[in-house]
Amino acid sequence: MLQLTWQAELAAAFTRPDELLEFLDLQDLKQAHHPPAATAFPLRVTRSFAERMVKGDPADPLLRQVLPLPDEDLDAPGFCGDPVGDLAAVAAPGLLHKYQGRALLVVTGACAIHCRYCFRREFPYGAEQLSRQREAAALDYLNGDASIREVILSGGDPLALSDDRLAELVHKLETISHLRRLRLHSRLPVVLPARITEALAALLADTRFQTVMVIHANHGREIDRSVGRALAQLKEAGVTLLNQSVLLRGVNDDAETLAELSEILFERGVMPYYLHLLDKARGTAHFEVSDAAAQDLHEQLRRVLPGYLVPKLVREAAGAPFKLPVI
Repeated sequence: MLQLTWQAELAAAFTRPDELLEFLDLQDLKQAHHPPAATAFPLRVTRSFAERMVKGDPADPLLRQVLPLPDEDLDAPGFCGDPVGDLAAVAAPGLLHKYQGRALLVVTGACAIHCRYCFRREFPYGAEQLSRQREAAALDYLNGDASIREVILSGGDPLALSDDRLAELVHKLETISHLRRLRLHSRLPVVLPARITEALAALLADTRFQTVMVIHANHGREIDRSVGRALAQLKEAGVTLLNQSVLLRGVNDDAETLAELSEILFERGVMPYYLHLLDKARGTAHFEVSDAAAQDLHEQLRRVLPGYLVPKLVREAAGAPFKLPVI
């Protein structure tokens, strides 16, 4: 059977709730899942990720992460369009500088999957993302601040860029002598593992940077054999792999699920890194887990897992100098 390129797989993603629900044998739910929020922030989910969902189960934890729900249209106090203060941290076009020693480049607004809890669902990518026309100012900013040792590629998802564009950007960053580390935040190794090709692995292996990739998995069922192979390719290329999860009601808000996720990640060579409390983006309140419940879950994890498998429980707050531990 002819294997699709990752670009073709990306183009074949589900973009209509009715098509996804029909694929999952959930035709009865079609009329209930067309909230207005789905127009402003449309559904997108790769077929690879959808194939890991349990057909006929409307409460599937993978489905819950991507299916638009009427709850997204309810107003909730404290939930807003810029919950972590991204816009206040813009230091140059496409560049956010929040924390000492590292800066973040918003290299694209594209993603392979639209997570309904996304904290950048209202981010003005058209005005703020990096582009070839805007990158000179961002590179000048990085070049002018020798305290910045790490540059983070984010978005959107940086692996939605072509290899050529990624290589071009990395080569330009390599000319800034005080930069030591390259970090990429990407969901694609999990939701579109075909993106991890030999060419991409070679690109990441050949850079002078110490390279870190922070992947994003919230549930153990997200990590199948194809994801395992993609992660192994990255490990062989010398990439340090970390995972960050978001604590989500109805998805992973129980200790057994979180513990199993940590075990599976470690078996695949990935260290559990962060367990984030929900960023309060408008339309996401139905995913929120209280601080008290989160702390109780974290204590349960500490009881059943070795310390190195327990992710740090944190929240991101606008204006804070680092991720805040939830203790």
